[in-house]
Amino acid sequence: MMRYELDERQWRALAPLLPHQGRGGAWSDHHTVLNGILWRLHTGAPWRDLPSRYGPCQIVYDRVVRWRKDSTWLRMMHTLQAQMRTQDELDLSVLFVDSTVVRASRAAAGGGKRGAYTSPKTTPWGARAGAFPPSSTSPASRIATCSPSP
Repeated sequence: MMRYELDERQWRALAPLLPHQGRGGAWSDHHTVLNGILWRLHTGAPWRDLPSRYGPCQIVYDRVVRWRKDSTWLRMMHTLQAQMRTQDELDLSVLFVDSTVVRASRAAAGGGKRGAYTSPKTTPWGARAGAFPPSSTSPASRIATCSPSP
């Protein structure tokens, strides 16, 4: 068993929360498909690179989409959170918002407001660049490169 796959205890907790087979043919095993979903989330690999031990990638992907549409993921989360609260195992101090999903304004990144004009002479970095020559170039090489060739 891989470290990102469900062990027996975890599977017993999740199995009753998953939808039962509806109309149509037999579904692939939920346990195998769920492990495939966890593999995909763990690795970040494209769906088509899903190992064959989890079944066809289209089936695993379709199950993710189906469970999102019918709110299976949401029901699972709410049920597990409620169970953990009753057992006093839910630690809310570990919840956080990843900064990669929070979009900062342009002004927060130093870009200023949209449409605002700033002169290069009045910005601190523009004023410094104009006041002092570049220190990495010696005066002799500047003269040599600026003089016309014979």
